[in-house]
Amino acid sequence: MAGADIPRPRLICIVGPTGVGKTAMALELAGRWGGEIVSADSMQVYRHMDIGTAKPTPEERRRIPHHLLDVVNPDEPFDASLYIRLANGIIADLQRERKVVFVVGGTGLYIRALLGGLIDGPGADEVLRRELKQQMNQRGKAHLYERLRTTDPLAADQIHPHDGIRIIRALEVLELTGRSIVAHQQEHRFGEAPYELLRIGLCLDRERLNDRIERRTDRMIADGLPEEVRRLLDMGYTESLKPMQSLGYRNMISFLAGQQSLEEAVRLIKRDTCRYAKRQMTWFAADREVVWLDPGDVDAASKRIDLFLNCG
Repeated sequence: MAGADIPRPRLICIVGPTGVGKTAMALELAGRWGGEIVSADSMQVYRHMDIGTAKPTPEERRRIPHHLLDVVNPDEPFDASLYIRLANGIIADLQRERKVVFVVGGTGLYIRALLGGLIDGPGADEVLRRELKQQMNQRGKAHLYERLRTTDPLAADQIHPHDGIRIIRALEVLELTGRSIVAHQQEHRFGEAPYELLRIGLCLDRERLNDRIERRTDRMIADGLPEEVRRLLDMGYTESLKPMQSLGYRNMISFLAGQQSLEEAVRLIKRDTCRYAKRQMTWFAADREVVWLDPGDVDAASKRIDLFLNCG
């Protein structure tokens, strides 16, 4: 078949839980290999949300070009399908420039979508979806999440308790097909996968990772996370917006509203972030092609990249 022997572009993916050190590793490797970084982080796409999303600093972005940061305002829609379209265009441009491309982030859905496309699940059932949304409005996200946890624990392990959209979608797929959305995802075969991949995963034992998350949270507060959230509110971005309900931001909103002390808000941010990191590891651990390394082992990662880029 024409074009069958055309080699696919090669991508290096650096994945892992929040706080593990993906940015530092990616900066070092991209510097060594003359590469550029394509972010795969669902929160770093939002403008004005820098500290709470652990966005690379201006200095780091000057050192190595980054893409798909600061794409939309917090009140503008952004999803995996838009991410795929933008990322594919950027990767094509970088490939034409013969740049080594590093896809870096912890949003497993974005990475899976980019590397193989979104699953062919059932279409939306508007009556069912409206009913689920009504239940969420009346009884809260916690109620629907508990229902998901009872009926589809595999999906619940991969979805944040505050992510109402994905909770509803998982329940919808389960109701319409009688099977977990995770089963649909696992059956989804990437026969048309557009890229050759090297997957590098960064991991630490639970105690070390939790300690890093706690120290990073303290730095965020010291760097001005409360002031960042206050500026967002002053700009008119309300607490009902999805990004404003994300890790860190919702707690700072409660603190600024006088509903929580700063100490309690910080405690909850640390707790929820550690729980989120655990769910991320569950997601990435399911991919048997990931090569797991310590975040400080840059030389081992570089050797893997050398073999990957120069083989065949």
